[in-house]
Amino acid sequence: MARARELFPGGVNSPVRAFRGVGGEPIVAERGEGARIWDADGKEYIDFVLSWGPLVLGHASPIVLEAVANAMQRGTSFGMPTELEVQLGELIRQRMPHVEMMRFVSSGTEATMSAVRLARAFTGRDAILKFEGCYHGHADSFLVKAGSGVATLGLPDSPGVPAALAALTLTAPFNDLDAATDLAAQNKKGIAAIIVEPVVGNSGFIPPEPGFLEGLRKLADSSGALLIFDEVMTGFRIAPGGAKERFGVTADLTTLGKVIGGGLPAAAYGGRREIMERVAPSGPVYQAGTLSGNPLAMAAGLATLTTLTPELHSRIEKRTAALVEGLQMIARELNVPLTAGHAGSMWGFFFTSKPARNFMEAKASDVELFRRFFHAALDRGVYLAPSPFEACFMSAAHGDAEVATTLERLRGALEQAIA
Repeated sequence: MARARELFPGGVNSPVRAFRGVGGEPIVAERGEGARIWDADGKEYIDFVLSWGPLVLGHASPIVLEAVANAMQRGTSFGMPTELEVQLGELIRQRMPHVEMMRFVSSGTEATMSAVRLARAFTGRDAILKFEGCYHGHADSFLVKAGSGVATLGLPDSPGVPAALAALTLTAPFNDLDAATDLAAQNKKGIAAIIVEPVVGNSGFIPPEPGFLEGLRKLADSSGALLIFDEVMTGFRIAPGGAKERFGVTADLTTLGKVIGGGLPAAAYGGRREIMERVAPSGPVYQAGTLSGNPLAMAAGLATLTTLTPELHSRIEKRTAALVEGLQMIARELNVPLTAGHAGSMWGFFFTSKPARNFMEAKASDVELFRRFFHAALDRGVYLAPSPFEACFMSAAHGDAEVATTLERLRGALEQAIA
């Protein structure tokens, strides 16, 4: 890390890795296998970060490694169409039929940035509505009251974003449909898009209240805005078919990432055909990328989604539920205020007596207790997200034994944290 700090801001290439939200020195990964990682000092951890979500099959999945190795033998990049792109695109559309047409990119930020540009072009409007604590990547329009590392570092907004552009981003509390409706009504020129994480993972784990997503769909329809579901994190995590399957609400545009790359850089944005046909070269909205649809990432994503059948998804979800229920039971027995929840293989918790409905309530949780608990868990070989404002994940490699071992270690960690 001393060498890294000479090269990279804070010694890292993505802010939350620096442990600023919990203090102390970040661990440096050496290798991973299944549900476990080993750091540069040789210490072993059961991992619930899983590269922040992509590794739904676990670290170094033999299925993914074989697919990548086979693709690599044929070339690592072409900058031209490949069959792998078509195969993965067809599989995504099979799982998410409302994503009628899509464009592959290389990162979640690219996907959300491009989706908003497309929405602005399609509607002829400039403003967007997002929700406090939701993180949609680091494009200028999104760094207003954002989540993830922005929240972890306590940055309300980011310098370098022009005030005129920031003024086009309206923000409302998550789960507050009335506030969103009022903002839409007050904006006389109209809003181009309502963008939301269907389940928030970048302020900690916060699910939508009944009727909230349905209300956003109606608000988009009545106001003429497009509804964008940012499923970079939730896609193929909260249900085999994402938010549409879990909540029954259809977005106009959907952004995907993480799982669709199987651990390699891949993302996508897509939705209704009439909207996507505005993207160049079919239409005038320009977006391009040298490594978009990279064959190694396509191979890894295809192997991951093919393996992640509804049956396997269900098994992972049951183990996720067992872990969450076990953690809640430990907290009750130790008389520690804690709320926890999960959706599919995505989960999280807050040290608070009642569930957090939005970012403001998440910030009111006991973040100091979280820091002590995080380090006590780390000392015992359990790697949780190093921030009170990030979700955790499970994989197919986390079996009953890993769940039992984790709960035993977390009990000790919580006992130490409250001592």
